[in-house]
Amino acid sequence: MDTTDALVALSKAMPKTELHLHIEGTFEPEQMFAIAQRNQVDLKYHSVDALKAAYQFTNLQDFLDLYYQGMSVLLHEVDFYDLTMAYLHKMHSENVVHVEIFFDPQGHLSRGVAFAEQVNGIHRALQDAKQQWGMTFKLIMSFLRHLSEESAFETLELAKPFLPLIDGVGLDSSEVGHPPEKFLRVFAACKQLGLKVTAHAGEEGPPEYVWQAIEQIGVDRIDHGNRALEDDKLIEEIKKRNLTLTVCPLSNLKLCVVTDMTEHPIKKMLSLGLQATVNSDDPAYFGGYMNDNYASLIRQTNINKEELLKLAKNGITGSWMDEETKTHHLNQLEQLFA
Repeated sequence: MDTTDALVALSKAMPKTELHLHIEGTFEPEQMFAIAQRNQVDLKYHSVDALKAAYQFTNLQDFLDLYYQGMSVLLHEVDFYDLTMAYLHKMHSENVVHVEIFFDPQGHLSRGVAFAEQVNGIHRALQDAKQQWGMTFKLIMSFLRHLSEESAFETLELAKPFLPLIDGVGLDSSEVGHPPEKFLRVFAACKQLGLKVTAHAGEEGPPEYVWQAIEQIGVDRIDHGNRALEDDKLIEEIKKRNLTLTVCPLSNLKLCVVTDMTEHPIKKMLSLGLQATVNSDDPAYFGGYMNDNYASLIRQTNINKEELLKLAKNGITGSWMDEETKTHHLNQLEQLFA
């Protein structure tokens, strides 16, 4: 086995965390069709193969159009449970020990699906995975940035009875034209409720959006953050605040944030001292779960053993799990790499 193959094998064996995952983005075509049939929802694609062909998009908006159509088949608590459980089974098979997943309540509320149906189905699956495999988790409610702050406030009000099940809030959907400052007041309200906050910034949007997420929103973490590398002062600010970046390599490639995986900036992030992590974002649409993302980086960016260990460690230290659990997983990692 050459060094590359050995590193890929090591990446598969090591305990991993996933900190940037949209549960609606784990919808494999076969499962989407099965749930659509169960709920008698008509998809505009007549077959699984036709749906798979639609997964060839070239930008964020084309992806989002397909993503929201996939959402349309989710109507009942059992649908959210089945979707989440399928993802968690996959993660258990890939040695993922901790997940922090986003869900988009507004995308379902707009279709008349009650908040309780969504959160109860997702949370029940997370609890089952914890009971069956010891997999720990955090659940993050995301606001859709192409909608208004007023809509975000309405969603927060609906979420209040379920806050014991929710650990944090995020900001996703179409980035350009919807800066973090648009949601200043609702994030302040979330922080007052004791919720962690994170935001997608610097994927397609400019470095200014990352500045806003840090200085105005006061995020605990930055989702993506690629374009922060265009601003030296911003890099230093992220390091000073010890903020983790939840980077999504195959997503970046599929959405043309990078044109070739060999050009992916994750090695540069590490060399600059940034706390970069590896995540899958919307794996059913972007062609790869956690192990696929690591393998692609190893084979195409030539990350070495030390960098692989650093990425895995960052995923643990940048998570929102308790310190005792972090220490346990870090010790496991060190033993494996030794």
